[in-house]
Amino acid sequence: MFLRLAQQHRQFVQDLVMNLQALAIVLERRGYPASCYTCGDQMNSASFMVSLGENHLIRFLVSDYGITWTEMRDDRELMKLEGAEAVNQLQELANIIKVPIQASVTNKTLAKRY
Repeated sequence: MFLRLAQQHRQFVQDLVMNLQALAIVLERRGYPASCYTCGDQMNSASFMVSLGENHLIRFLVSDYGITWTEMRDDRELMKLEGAEAVNQLQELANIIKVPIQASVTNKTLAKRY
């Protein structure tokens, strides 16, 4: 049973890493500086970052050891979430960019939201 759960967790992390890479590409195309770095080709960890405006940064880290969402403004940590709460916050960010709207409106919406 535990081996099966470990394998499911590895698959979850790999799926999450692939989605983070895609999210970074979409954000870049929408004009937001974003990146997603992985270590090696195993896809077992990633560091995702996006700038939502002047001095407003989101960092999302995922690995076999855990998942964290950190929001910073002016180099100060505003919010740090872990686990399912971090993934839910990532979904909020993804939902906002799903709707194609003008970049200036999106920037204002994201800035108000975060």
